[in-house]
Amino acid sequence: MAVYVIGDVQGCYSRLARLLDKIRFDQTCDKLWFCGDLVNRGPESLHTLRFVRSLGDSALTVLGNHDLHLLAIFHTRQVVSKSNSLSEILLSPDCEELLAWLQSQPLIHYDAELSFLLVHAGIHVDWDIPQAIKYAGEVEQVLRGGNSDFFFRQMYGDQPDRWSDDLTGIGRLRCITNILTRLRFYSADGRLEYKAKGSPRQHANAGLVPWFESNLRLNSPVRIAFGHWSTLKVGVYGQHFAIDGGCVWGRKFVALRIDTAEPQWFEVGCD
Repeated sequence: MAVYVIGDVQGCYSRLARLLDKIRFDQTCDKLWFCGDLVNRGPESLHTLRFVRSLGDSALTVLGNHDLHLLAIFHTRQVVSKSNSLSEILLSPDCEELLAWLQSQPLIHYDAELSFLLVHAGIHVDWDIPQAIKYAGEVEQVLRGGNSDFFFRQMYGDQPDRWSDDLTGIGRLRCITNILTRLRFYSADGRLEYKAKGSPRQHANAGLVPWFESNLRLNSPVRIAFGHWSTLKVGVYGQHFAIDGGCVWGRKFVALRIDTAEPQWFEVGCD
């Protein structure tokens, strides 16, 4: 059995299929871990959702900010144009079934045996693994409960921009969600910075610090795979593995095999 982490798909199903051919994915024995953002921007979001769901126990995905955006559009009954990359999903006959499945997915996944944690964007500097699981679970409970409509109406926004365990209500849920699905940088004074989307070098003069360069409380053997950051070079940053190759922008699609003694990289071009 092989276990692969797959970078942001963002509706690029045909290129995903090429990548799975390259790694010779066998649904009967292999596992795929998707790092979130299955949908949006690319032309095949509906096909992507249907395919990943069809894999059953052979795949798991964590939620990304674009996945949550799709769910928010659905729950707040926003009208989108037919040219919107998400419209095909929202108009499909199996929309409710697909989105119910998507909404049931976790925000993080941790495998103690493999010593790997999967998240879409990042983990806060003050969190250890039990805390990260606990905080993610607070949002997951709301997503799977009867009050998710209220959450999606209040989900957007950059505040609070500092984490504290004393946060309550929607501010607490929004902060947890933003950290797990949108985080790239901390500001020089420790605030959560969401507007900067370039590479660390592009923002070096602004005093911004990549989240993975902070002194994390996670145990040293634990490795973290994350996507979300297409302008960050794919590769290894200490115990962190950046796997968003920017396929939707015409760069590359990345898979990382994590069940081997040393993780192995695979990629296909997306031009």
